[in-house]
Amino acid sequence: MQNFVPGQRWISDTETELGLGQVTEVDFRLVKVEFPASKETRVYAKNNAPLTRVIFHPGDNAGTRFGWKLQVTDVKEAGGLLTYIGKHDGKPTTLSETDLDHHLQFNQPQQRLFAGQIDGDDWLNLRVEALQHLQNLEQSPLTGLIGARTSLIPHQLYIAREVANRAAPRVL
Repeated sequence: MQNFVPGQRWISDTETELGLGQVTEVDFRLVKVEFPASKETRVYAKNNAPLTRVIFHPGDNAGTRFGWKLQVTDVKEAGGLLTYIGKHDGKPTTLSETDLDHHLQFNQPQQRLFAGQIDGDDWLNLRVEALQHLQNLEQSPLTGLIGARTSLIPHQLYIAREVANRAAPRVL
């Protein structure tokens, strides 16, 4: 289970368009996250919240809500909140996690990968299994009601068997 502290910055794995969220309330079961960029608020169950903590590393450029960027050289943690140490316009500067740019999004696959926003193997395995079933259906010599959501009743099976046994079947 993730450890949430008010003021931490998280991004939604399922709704990246919300931007960077900030934890505002935490209780025993729930965590409330405000997304200032989209003016939205979400409440998640703590034990399965689809959130990824945004942590910049040395060498990254962190955008601020003030409009300037900080080139991160070090990261310190105190009380569950991060403080970024780096350079802005060549001068040493510190930046609190709460002052990060709200409009941060990870849309590109490379950005999602480096941020640790990856899907589990379950989704890949499901897609592979579905494609294998589709391949088997398409290669089948039987055609007709492939994929139809029907279930034959005994009367229909009886009629089909009787017609199939005729020398010259003609049926409507």
